[in-house]
Amino acid sequence: MIGVLAITGGKVLTMSGKPIAKGTVLVKEDKITAVYGGTDVPPGSRVVDASGKIVMPGMIDAHCHVGIVEEIFREEGDDSNETTDPVTPHLRAIDAVYPMDLGFRDALAAGVTTIVTGPGSANIIGGEMAALKTCGTVVDEMIVRFPAGLKAALGENPKRSYGKEKKTPATRMASAAIIREALLQAQNYLKKEDRERNLKMEALARVLRREVPLRVHAHRADDIMTAVRIAGEFGVDLIIEHCTEGHLVAGQLAEKKIPVIIGPVITNRAKVEMRGLTTETAKILDEAGVRFAIMTDHPVVPVQYLAVSAAFAVKGGLSAERALEAITIEAAAILGLEQRLGSIEPGKDADIVILDRHPLDLSSRVERVYINGIEVLG
Repeated sequence: MIGVLAITGGKVLTMSGKPIAKGTVLVKEDKITAVYGGTDVPPGSRVVDASGKIVMPGMIDAHCHVGIVEEIFREEGDDSNETTDPVTPHLRAIDAVYPMDLGFRDALAAGVTTIVTGPGSANIIGGEMAALKTCGTVVDEMIVRFPAGLKAALGENPKRSYGKEKKTPATRMASAAIIREALLQAQNYLKKEDRERNLKMEALARVLRREVPLRVHAHRADDIMTAVRIAGEFGVDLIIEHCTEGHLVAGQLAEKKIPVIIGPVITNRAKVEMRGLTTETAKILDEAGVRFAIMTDHPVVPVQYLAVSAAFAVKGGLSAERALEAITIEAAAILGLEQRLGSIEPGKDADIVILDRHPLDLSSRVERVYINGIEVLG
């Protein structure tokens, strides 16, 4: 019979309310069963003394390419972009993830217990993304949500990937038109009473039925608004990925209640569409009322720097509390996983991290990590 795990004495950052200065978190099997002040524990509990430490929910990287763009390897381990066709909605991230990728190890060492990984942005429609726990040897057993969204892209990347080959899209107009055409084809597919299976159309249909969001790579303000325009035309749920110039259209995003995933934050202006990069984006979006998470876009920024990315948003004027929410509870909410992840509350997955100091302190060290109630680092 599995007993109760009691993590006691630490400062508990629940992310669902005020921190508990000296609290206890109880875990049974794979779920959190109780959170309270004090250090009293049920008889027979297996006690972990977290006195003087920080106890918090596992962090969530809402957009990266861990397991798909493997550490060290180049062509051998890079499965991010199927650059033979600009429209590949039927590709599935779980068919490319290598669970032994060193990026998963780095994520655990940094207290990142859930990631969303998926195709890159060379294609207009790249494929279906997956939310995974960061510990495991079989991807099917690591899945939290699949699909977690359909990846699409606007801006420079698809233009560069196909335009240089004298193929469409070579312009932003063509990129937008291709997304519209694909969604229209899927609408017509759904209208057919007697239809043969078509994997591309089925993936697009999940977006049209609002089972998953369309997650659009868009750095520049005009690309962001193109994505907003298309989503409105087809009545689909939208998440803006990267959102580098989101601060320029924060009012429009807030008005339409469109969530965004900001990042990478710790990077240079690697291409023209990132010329508006600023650490103030998160603060401006927050003040406008836009729901947001913060990503690494690993390997662009290594996944172990997720908390550092949040700290850089604080340098840009965002509060530390909101920055931490952007890599825990707010990330979970944007992913539709707030009932399972992102905070320390009864009934949620026992994904718990113990650190020697506040996670946004650049010198903080992760000492223990639990995923589904099992100690995976310590």
